[in-house]
Amino acid sequence: MEIHYSKQAEKFLKKQNPATRSRIPDAIHSLPMGDIKKLQGRSGYRLRVDSYRIIFDKDGNILYIESIDNRGQVYKEV
Repeated sequence: MEIHYSKQAEKFLKKQNPATRSRIPDAIHSLPMGDIKKLQGRSGYRLRVDSYRIIFDKDGNILYIESIDNRGQVYKEV
């Protein structure tokens, strides 16, 4: 599976501490395992990793990570 990160997602990961910086990509690479739900009112899915939310969409064999942020902030951008 090919994974593409948006600029916002890459920027968010760079700001995190090393433990979080490794935990989030590990959760992404272990998809479809994890706490995943389909978003309501738009296309895409969300993955929950502790207090972080990862908004992503899948197109065939390509996984596009749209945004990563804290629980309360990620849905304001959507």
